Amino acid sequence: MDLKKKLPDGPIKLTQDQLDRVIERHMMFRTGKHGGARAALGNFVLASLSFAGKDLSGADFTGCNLQGANFKGAKLDGTTLFCADLRRACLEGASLMKADLRGAVLRGADLTNANLFDADLRDGAIVDQHASKDWAVRVVDANPADMESALFTKANLDQAKLSGAQAVHTDFTDATMRGTKLVRANLRNANLTRANLEGADLSGADLRDSTLTGAVITGAVMTLAETSGANLEGVLTSKPVGKTIEDLGDPLDELIALHSIYVETAGHGGKLLDLSGFDLRGTPALVGHQLTGIRAVGATLYGMNLAKVQLQAARLDKADLRSANLENADLRGISLAGAKLDGANLSGANLTGLLLAPGRTKAAVLDGAALRNAKLVGARLDGASLKGADFTYADLKDASFKGADLTEAVLTGARLTRSILEASSLAGATGLPKREVA
Repeated sequence: MDLKKKLPDGPIKLTQDQLDRVIERHMMFRTGKHGGARAALGNFVLASLSFAGKDLSGADFTGCNLQGANFKGAKLDGTTLFCADLRRACLEGASLMKADLRGAVLRGADLTNANLFDADLRDGAIVDQHASKDWAVRVVDANPADMESALFTKANLDQAKLSGAQAVHTDFTDATMRGTKLVRANLRNANLTRANLEGADLSGADLRDSTLTGAVITGAVMTLAETSGANLEGVLTSKPVGKTIEDLGDPLDELIALHSIYVETAGHGGKLLDLSGFDLRGTPALVGHQLTGIRAVGATLYGMNLAKVQLQAARLDKADLRSANLENADLRGISLAGAKLDGANLSGANLTGLLLAPGRTKAAVLDGAALRNAKLVGARLDGASLKGADFTYADLKDASFKGADLTEAVLTGARLTRSILEASSLAGATGLPKREVA
């Protein structure tokens, strides 16, 4: 930013029609069309105007008054919002990757499901040169990087920079904050329920009276962080949860080999592998392994690579599979009732019924499973029992649900496939757009 550039003497206010023309020219600029021009709206008053669904990547909104503006679904990647006033603005589902939000005021703003990957939300202030040539610092609302009471539910804040940010009473429920810089951030009374803070830097952060129920803080730096009064129930740290592989007695690969014999001989040889209650993090990759029929009730498999694994008829009820990779896995007839699969990748996975004998099929069961922000692109869930499963903001594109039972399932914000209408039961399901259930 050029500190010597003198800002306009007074703010310029645009109407919606004037703004629409600026946006049109910016979009022409973005696509390389003749007559296009980058939107440079520093210090403008654009309060309550609509930018919904527009591509404003690379635009300049330095110091803008954007109170109550509608950016729902807008693309703002690399956009400069330095010291912008975004109080009560709607940024639901907006993309703000690598955006400059230093010193921005986001108090009361809605950033539900927004993508702020590598965004910069640290302190910032505009330096203005007056006629006297003296420098003066103008701080927006006296609280730079202020996001008090903002909604970041289910937002992607991976690698974002929030050091020194004011986030009192801010809602980060189900947000992904892996590798996020939160040094000296004020997070008092913040809601971080089920937030993924893996590898985040919380050095000197104020987490007093905050809620971190079910949050992930594995590998997080907590040096001098203040957590008095914080609710840390169910927090997943780097410490083992329950039993470890050392408690198995024998090497895991040998036990897997014995289990394979057990499966191949229909139980007449080998030994059934029971990993119930074990923390399997840190074990060798299980990619493509034959684990048909294993028991791992309540096991911790957070972030593990299980791509192409064979888990037909396995029992993993209440297991922790958050952020696990189950791409193209064979999960026919599996039981995942009450399992945690938030952020897991099940693209291409087969969750249909397992044929046990002519006329006898074992359906996959995911009743009450949590699949928030999970990826199920092209997954097959035909005939599966999904009663009460939570698919909030899950990607269900091209997934198949023929004959599935979605009674009381939650589908809020999910990317739906038309085949979901072929489910045998949608009774009590919530989050389906009206046009999908008409």
